[in-house]
Amino acid sequence: MSETFILPGESVPAQHVNLKLGPGLLQYATVDQESRVASTKAGELHHSANNSRWWIEGNSKRYIPAPQESVVGVVTARSGEGWRVDIGSAHPAYLDGLAFEGATKRNKPNLKVGSLLYARVSLAHKDMEPELECFDAQTHKAEGFGELKGGFLVRCSLKMCRLLLSPNHFLLPLLGSRFTLEVATGLNGRVWVTAKEAKHVIAVARCIEAVDPDGGGMDESGVKQFLGTLDR
Repeated sequence: MSETFILPGESVPAQHVNLKLGPGLLQYATVDQESRVASTKAGELHHSANNSRWWIEGNSKRYIPAPQESVVGVVTARSGEGWRVDIGSAHPAYLDGLAFEGATKRNKPNLKVGSLLYARVSLAHKDMEPELECFDAQTHKAEGFGELKGGFLVRCSLKMCRLLLSPNHFLLPLLGSRFTLEVATGLNGRVWVTAKEAKHVIAVARCIEAVDPDGGGMDESGVKQFLGTLDR
């Protein structure tokens, strides 16, 4: 991925047949009906290797929903045929009861207030509340999305979440080589963790907090040293 610093209002050369814009970017049409992309906040401009995904990382503490991003949410209330879900944004998101693999009007999940969810943002607009879905948009299969049972919720910076989702980051592969664990990482500053032993769950939570750039910023050698104390 490539990155550069950008200011609000600057033009971004984001062009791709399957263009996906993340936080901090806005697509608009000029008077000549040409499609352009501009930044809405200051920060580091990032894009994927094939230039299909673009986003800006800044110092924002509040999550700004963007379409197709994965999030970890908490059900806060029942709402009609669906639920209100806290995803850490300015407004709660709406999850329809049919937005699950194989769901029908007679066969829907029975979520309760306080339930944790791993979901995908299906709609994000500044003038509308975000909407979620718990299946892959292309296959309509769960693909890991849905209710998260048990486990522990870790809160970290938005930047740390993006680092954890990078295949080149050391932390999760390192932890996975030491013990069995399951992780659901949302781009909204929340990570759900479960493991066979409680001490391993605690270790993962502490490592995420320690490696977080907004926290200790611990490197790989520091994590290895900490994990070594678990074996004593």
